[in-house]
Amino acid sequence: MNRRMFMKASMAFSAVSGMTGLSTLFAQSAWADDGIADGTAVRFDFEVLKQKAASLAKQPWGGQPGPLPQTLADLTPQQYNAIQYDANHSLWNNIPDRELDVQFFHVGMGFKRRIRMFSVDAESRQAREIHFRPELFNYHDADVDTKQLQGKTDLGFAGFRAFKKPELARRDIVSFLGASYFRAVDETYQYGLSARGVAINTFGSHEEFPDFTAFWFETPKADDTTFTVYALLDGASVTGAYKFTIHCEEKRVVMEVENHLFARKDIEQLGIAPMTSMFSCGTNERRMCNTYHPQIHDSDRLAMWAGSGEWIARPLDNPQRLQFNAYQDENPRGFGLLQLDHNFENYQDVIGWYDKRPSLWVEPVGKWGKGSINLMEIPTTGETLDNIVCFWRPAAPVKAGSEFNFSYKLYWSQLPPVRSSLARVGATRTGIGGFPEGWAPGEHFPDTWCRRFAIDFIGGDLKAAAPKGIEPVITVSSGTFKQVEILYVEPLDGYRILFDWYPNSDSTAPVDMRLFLRTKEETLSETWLYQYFPPAPDQRKYTDDRQMTPA
Repeated sequence: MNRRMFMKASMAFSAVSGMTGLSTLFAQSAWADDGIADGTAVRFDFEVLKQKAASLAKQPWGGQPGPLPQTLADLTPQQYNAIQYDANHSLWNNIPDRELDVQFFHVGMGFKRRIRMFSVDAESRQAREIHFRPELFNYHDADVDTKQLQGKTDLGFAGFRAFKKPELARRDIVSFLGASYFRAVDETYQYGLSARGVAINTFGSHEEFPDFTAFWFETPKADDTTFTVYALLDGASVTGAYKFTIHCEEKRVVMEVENHLFARKDIEQLGIAPMTSMFSCGTNERRMCNTYHPQIHDSDRLAMWAGSGEWIARPLDNPQRLQFNAYQDENPRGFGLLQLDHNFENYQDVIGWYDKRPSLWVEPVGKWGKGSINLMEIPTTGETLDNIVCFWRPAAPVKAGSEFNFSYKLYWSQLPPVRSSLARVGATRTGIGGFPEGWAPGEHFPDTWCRRFAIDFIGGDLKAAAPKGIEPVITVSSGTFKQVEILYVEPLDGYRILFDWYPNSDSTAPVDMRLFLRTKEETLSETWLYQYFPPAPDQRKYTDDRQMTPA
C-alpha cells in the first residue's frame, strides 16, 4: 500500500460490484479442519467457476457494496495501515519450510467490497472457505472497536498479498487489492504500476470498475515457488472467471493469466490486460517538474511489438488536456508500460524510489486477432494519482450475452523478457530551436518560432552501419521539420537525432511524429512515436527573461 493506492481507492471502489448468487456455487458437506479454512468442503475446479460466471451474467448485478460497521467505515489511511494480518494465521502457515505464503487485507476505509476467500486442496479439489474473524488480525493503534466485528463471519476480506520465503523476508511480492487491481515486484521489492483484470469504458461515457469478488487458492507443496489462484469477476456490465498461475522467480514475477468473460450488457469499450501507471514529468516533459526531482514517473514509455514485427517506443506524456490514442494492430506480439531508466541520479527520490520501479510486459498467448493498443494520458499536477492507462481493445463489438476469452503472460521485471536487436530509443528531449547546435541563442533569439527535438538511439549496429550512411526517416502529421542533424554521443555510445519542427498554421491540435533510422539496405532502429502539443499562436515567441544584477 502506498499513498497513491489510497487515493485511487477513494475514487474507484465506490463503483465496484457485488457478490450476487455466489453462495449457490457450493454444496454442503461435513466440516473438517484445514488450517485457517473453517468452511464446509465442496468440490471446485475452473470449469465450475466458468459455469458460475456465465450463469451470473444472466442475473442482475448486485450493485454497490453495503455499509461497513462504523468502526471500519471511518478509518483514516494511517489507521487502516495500522491493521496488520497475524502471520501466525497465514494461509499456508501449517506447511513446514514453505517457500510461499498468503495473508489477507482487512476491509475498511475505501475498501468496502467483502471478498470471499477459499483454500483448495490441489489433489482432492476440495475447497473450504476462510471466514473473517478478528483474531486473524493485529489491530495495534488502529482504534478499531473489535466488539462491532464479533460474529461478522460474512465480513470477508479486501484482498490478499503473497510472500516468498516468509521465514527470511517479510516483504510481499504480489498484492491484489481493490476492484480488480493487482501488482507485483521484481528483485528490488519495490511496487510500481498496477494491472487490472479488465477495463470497461475507460474512455467512454461511464467507466466501470468490476470487482474480483472471490478467490480460490490451490495449496502448493513446500518447495513450490509457483502458486495458482482463481478469481470470480463481477460488475455492472461483465462477469468473468480467471485463472492466475503466478511464478515467483528469483528476479521477477511472471503471471500466466487465462480469463473467460461474459457480457451482461453491451460494452462500449472492453480493455484486455489493462495496466495503470503514473507519469508526472520526465526528459521529454519538464512542465510539471517543479520540485527538486529531475524526473517523476512509474513508467516512461509505452513499448509495442506489433504483429508485423515492428518495434515501437512511444514516450509517455503529462498532457495539458485528456488524450486518448489507439494504435491499430492484428495479433500483437507484446506491449507494455516500461520503466527503463534505473539511475537514481535521474530521480533523486528517497520516498518513491522511482529508479527501482518495475516494468510490466504483456505477452499474448495465441492469436488475439484485430484490435488496437489503447493509451489514455490524463493531466495531473503531481505523483499521487495514476494518470496513464493502457490496454488491448478487441475490434469485435461486445454485445450483451457475448463471450470472450484471452490468455496472456504478465512479466513484472526491470526489463521486458524480449528485446529487439535493433537500436532502441534511449531518451527524448525537447526545447528551444532555431539555432545551430553548439550555439546558445545569445543576444538575438530566432526570428521564427520552432521547437527542437532530440532523440537518442542506443545499441544495435549503429556504429557498424555509420560508414554506409545513417538516414533518419521522419514524418509529421502537420507542420514541417528542418535542421536535421545526426550526432554521435560518446558517453552514450549512441546517436542523437536532432530536428526543429515549424508550425504551418495556428492550430493547437496535437502533432503526431514518427522517426526511425535506416541505411539503404536495412532498418537500424525501433520506431519512435511522439505526440507534440503546439502552444497557442500568441505564445509562439521567445522571451529573454534572463536577469543580471549590475555590479
